[in-house]
Amino acid sequence: MSDTFDEKIKNYRTAPFDARFPNTNQTRNCFQNYLDFHRCNKALSAKDQDVAPCDWYQRVYKSLCPMSWVGKWDEQIENGSFPGKI
Repeated sequence: MSDTFDEKIKNYRTAPFDARFPNTNQTRNCFQNYLDFHRCNKALSAKDQDVAPCDWYQRVYKSLCPMSWVGKWDEQIENGSFPGKI
């Protein structure tokens, strides 16, 4: 299974359709995938497991989110002022 997962990530171009976010405005989709990436990393790192499956969320949020938002959120996480629950 990991071969097909790795292959999907390798061939990934842009965010696929997500039924949770059917509207044109993808702001919530962007933010949710950013949270999912950091939650996934935190959960798998705590279990000393490979965090490679989290790369999917990172690629999705990087294709949807403006880099200025991502930079701001990264700074907020470092400063402990990020509004989301990770």
